[in-house]
Amino acid sequence: MRYLSFSHGGEVSFGCVVGNAVTDLKRRSRLPDLASYIALNASSLGKETDLTADYALADIRYLPVIPNPSKVLCVATNYWEAGNEGGERPDYPLTFSRFAASQTGHGEALLKSDLSEKFDYEGELAVIIGKAGRRIGEADALSYVAGYSCFNDGSMRDWQKHSTQFMPGKNFFRTGGFGPWMVSADEISNPTGLSLRTRVNGELRQSNDTSRLIFSIPWLISYFSQFTLLEPGDVIVTGTPNGFGSTRTPPVFLADGDTVEVEITGIGTLSNTVTTDSGP
Repeated sequence: MRYLSFSHGGEVSFGCVVGNAVTDLKRRSRLPDLASYIALNASSLGKETDLTADYALADIRYLPVIPNPSKVLCVATNYWEAGNEGGERPDYPLTFSRFAASQTGHGEALLKSDLSEKFDYEGELAVIIGKAGRRIGEADALSYVAGYSCFNDGSMRDWQKHSTQFMPGKNFFRTGGFGPWMVSADEISNPTGLSLRTRVNGELRQSNDTSRLIFSIPWLISYFSQFTLLEPGDVIVTGTPNGFGSTRTPPVFLADGDTVEVEITGIGTLSNTVTTDSGP
């Protein structure tokens, strides 16, 4: 089942996709948001019945899949590339966090701040947590997953490089595309081997698959849960392959009007067009 957060007629809601339409689960459940719905129904996601077509997909505006996560935990890079398989894995990944306000939904503008000329893209697989847990073992980690989505970890590289801490470059307003929806874990029982591709204006820039993650999804869930409580609706953004703008020769950054697409097998395609943000 595909679950999403959206607005329709100015009203914010959440639901699931039925064909080319949306069932409004907020109306049915009387819960405030998708994270709350996941928390209450983690064991039964994908088993809803008697779903009605309340709105056409074409008539909604997509919000970030989880608009209000308590945590967005991110991993830098994290893919073996052709020719370096079997290299020495570092002991730990480089990690950072994003704030909820840095996210934007599918089809919405990806905001390039006029304070930076180095706005970059990073196509990634996002993992949405379904139930609370601490000190989770790798063997049990996937049982804590509600589902998976696409993420574009939009980054202001110059701000990211102000210090060893990535936070400024990763948290500009509405720079992180998240969507279009979450595919429930019952449809992706094993997230290994999912193909990930990122295109800019139709040109393929990144291509890899999740069998080549340096730190696997179960490892990441277990690792993060050692130092923080993972809660329903939390998001783990699992890292990106090479091919993002700053790795190219010469570097190529995003400009106003560019369209970035992140496509993952079994999930779909997240698409956003860059718009310059002059504030405030």
